[in-house]
Amino acid sequence: MRTKGARSERINVVTLGCSKNIFDSEVLMAQLKANDFSVKHESEDEDFDTVIINTCGFIDNAKEESVNTILQFSEAKKNGWVEKVIVTGCLSERYQQDLEKEIPEVDAWFGTRDLPRLLKVLKADYKQELVGERFLTTPIHYAYQKISEGCDRPCTFCAIPLMRGKHISTPIEELVKQAASLAAQGTKELILIAQDSTYYGLDIYGKRNLAELLKALSEVEGIEWIRLHYAYPSGFPMDVIEEMKRNPKICNYIDIPLQHINDEVLKRMKRGTTREKTDKLLTAMREMNPDMAIRTTLIVGFPGETEAQFEELCDWVKTSEFDRLGVFAYSHEENTGAYVFEDDVLEDVKQERVQRIMDIQEEISFKKNESRIGSQERILIDRKEGGYYVGRTQYDSPEVDNEVVIEASDETYLRIGDFVNASIIGNTSFDLEAEIAK
Repeated sequence: MRTKGARSERINVVTLGCSKNIFDSEVLMAQLKANDFSVKHESEDEDFDTVIINTCGFIDNAKEESVNTILQFSEAKKNGWVEKVIVTGCLSERYQQDLEKEIPEVDAWFGTRDLPRLLKVLKADYKQELVGERFLTTPIHYAYQKISEGCDRPCTFCAIPLMRGKHISTPIEELVKQAASLAAQGTKELILIAQDSTYYGLDIYGKRNLAELLKALSEVEGIEWIRLHYAYPSGFPMDVIEEMKRNPKICNYIDIPLQHINDEVLKRMKRGTTREKTDKLLTAMREMNPDMAIRTTLIVGFPGETEAQFEELCDWVKTSEFDRLGVFAYSHEENTGAYVFEDDVLEDVKQERVQRIMDIQEEISFKKNESRIGSQERILIDRKEGGYYVGRTQYDSPEVDNEVVIEASDETYLRIGDFVNASIIGNTSFDLEAEIAK
């Protein structure tokens, strides 16, 4: 309940980009709420004093979206609909000096690690006792949990180290405390994120400590699923797969961005691995845990990628049969290692290659989904949409993977955030149809 002396300033936080930015916005909003601000996330209302835009600066499309959003709210400020526009996040970290000159309507610019300074500009206190507390923007039953910040990898295509700095792990005890707080609010699924999750712990424990973290988080009462994203393949700690197979709370799912498979392309990307090592890793993972779903991400159109190298990638995708796959067209980013190369693959060729990979994956995904008809699955219900409930299996992450649809009827009442047992009765390339198990 607001008191007579409470602040009246209304703030709208707009988040662009990846789940790491969502996490950062949630931390920011928790601090603002604790300082008695009225805070909304991505509200369509125009009745706000301040808009804070948490930007993405990863690739061209993301940068363009961020700039357009800044311009949109700068125009709103000119028209008197918004009093202040504040910009934070990756784009601001990377291009602040240029943006300050081009968009003078913005009141203040902050980088990725400037939260205390941002709060000070708003005349708010940075409350140490709230470190780790968040104002969730996801449905309450799942939440992203950032286990580390920054990245020490030298990948030539990637600007993340320019924007996020060096790798810093969050101690296990702090992450457990955060997880317990989330569970107390009703969170059942933790989605672990980082720039490089398999590097976790090296800086503070002197070893890769991800398996121990998974075990500690699984002991938090109320947490039922823990999902792992952004695992780097080089030096992969296999005890993570052992813990996944042993521990029923760890989803049989891993997101491991492999980027390419041709040795020459991998060398120019400075990925620190080869096709042989990658294939051995995938084989070892599948032998250790045959029930595990593997998601990967690829880049096509990297400088110098020949048609033959791309065909090798296509053939490898066909034979590897990933459960989930995403693909990006290479974006030529200033100050990255690859910027010295000529961006010599035409944009229409890049987009054609994206589509060819996704066409291959669509066929693979259809066959895999078809093979699951008749099976029983534990489904986490995410939402109701029209005449259907929509949920996910342990093999699927929100927003990016398959969904399961269950027809809503007078006999079927499901609560958002509940787990149900369901029988798979149909499929498309990227979705499953189910009915509640009798």
